[in-house]
Amino acid sequence: MGSFKIEGGHRLKGEVVPQGAKNEALQILCAVLLTAEPVTIHNVPDIVDVNKLIDLLEMMGVVVERLGNGSFRFTAKDIDLEFFLGEKFKALGGGLRGSVMVVGPTLARFGRGYIPTPGGDKIGRRRLDTHFIGFEKLGAQFAYDAKEGFFKVEAKKLKGAYMLLDEASVTGTANIVMAAVLAEGRTTIFNAACEPYLHQLCDMLVRMGAKISGIGSNLLHIDGVKELGGTEHRMLPDMIEIGSFIGMAAMTRSEITIKDTAYDRLGVIPDVFRKLGIVLERRGDDIHIPAQEHYKITKFIDGSNMTVSDAPWPGFTPDLLSIVLVTAIQAKGSVLVHQKMFESRLFFVDKLIEMGGQITLCDPHRALVIGNDFQSPLRAIRMTSPDIRAGVSLLIAALSAEGTSTIDNIEQIDRGYQNIEARLKALGAKIVRV
Repeated sequence: MGSFKIEGGHRLKGEVVPQGAKNEALQILCAVLLTAEPVTIHNVPDIVDVNKLIDLLEMMGVVVERLGNGSFRFTAKDIDLEFFLGEKFKALGGGLRGSVMVVGPTLARFGRGYIPTPGGDKIGRRRLDTHFIGFEKLGAQFAYDAKEGFFKVEAKKLKGAYMLLDEASVTGTANIVMAAVLAEGRTTIFNAACEPYLHQLCDMLVRMGAKISGIGSNLLHIDGVKELGGTEHRMLPDMIEIGSFIGMAAMTRSEITIKDTAYDRLGVIPDVFRKLGIVLERRGDDIHIPAQEHYKITKFIDGSNMTVSDAPWPGFTPDLLSIVLVTAIQAKGSVLVHQKMFESRLFFVDKLIEMGGQITLCDPHRALVIGNDFQSPLRAIRMTSPDIRAGVSLLIAALSAEGTSTIDNIEQIDRGYQNIEARLKALGAKIVRV
């Protein structure tokens, strides 16, 4: 198990380029299974979860060519379907949340898909019902082996259908879309997730020959085709990493420019950070955060305290609530952070309280943060990263704290942030990987 040692209290300065989007990568990489022709993908993030998925694709029989600088060519011509029933697949797939998205493409192209109960962050229940209900609507037979924790879906022929999703699941929508593009007839998906990642996936599938309308909305129409071809695709910059750097700049009172952000695809993210009082300057496609000695949380029009909560896109992404929470510690004013989607995601705040943050955990979903306005620095402590986003929130807290903090279990951070310590060092951070 690795650790970071962080000497806090140093101001950062410089430019940083965000990595490719992790959550997009997990969908796009699985989509290469839909065709036997080569698919070239650029801006692939070099992070643990993505690299595990690429390794898994290779073991399935996908030919992977590493072109350098985050670019890969994938050719899924000869897929070993028996591999899915072996113990190796069960072990590897069970350690990766994104592995669930191999099911839709393999079901569509080969008539069967298998997946062990996926791993990933320990942030509460993350059910898969939406995925498999959608597959059943398309005509697949579903079975679950509770003893082995193994899901199976099989179909001789998928047929288009109308479905109203029980939740706007991002991965569920992506999986169903990838199954439906090769189904017979028209599939209509209402209450579809409409995150930029889904937009990107649908655009890529259209370039491969799929027929999809309503892209970017929560109502998708998909007319199935017989086969798909190859294409070339570039991933968006990671909006979660962009938000993380905004919070980091504010907490450390640093001047940072985030390059090539695809600003128009960030939705409400910049405005939510502005509500915390953080000054953001758009410079073309870059975001410049000047050094601020103070930032003041705004109130609602009636004078009541600000509430920041997550919601399906175009609402605020749940992956950034941890960043908002830690950033609010040194703001002036109060904010209620309401995490609606995951019941275990706020439990890392005990470490922030130990560091000196004035936080009241109201229940598993809500935390009240009373900003300190830099009246006293946070204290350095030893802590453990429970999940990707909480880990980076603790890292931000450590960078702003007085003294040297240690963060254990940094493999969680590595799952979502590419070469983070080297990039922070380039900004002037005092951080060492142990």
